[in-house]
Amino acid sequence: MARKKLAPIEVGYQAFAVGSEEEFGAVRSVEEGLLLVYIEDKGDTVIPLSAVVEVIEGKVIVDISKLEPELREAIAAAHRDEDYP
Repeated sequence: MARKKLAPIEVGYQAFAVGSEEEFGAVRSVEEGLLLVYIEDKGDTVIPLSAVVEVIEGKVIVDISKLEPELREAIAAAHRDEDYP
């Protein structure tokens, strides 16, 4: 099956997991086949474009099931400290 062509991704776009309403990071750079995304408490992290399922209105939607477990954990923890009273 052919991969759907994505809209161009720009620096500053917010990264979201599929089905999430809260961003987990921001795009720092776009390279051949890779995104560099800043994730809170993790830092700059490489995400393969193959995990991106959609780009719409400044949002990059990522299928985190296509990422390594360590990266999925970092995404889950991105806003964890913000809920602490």
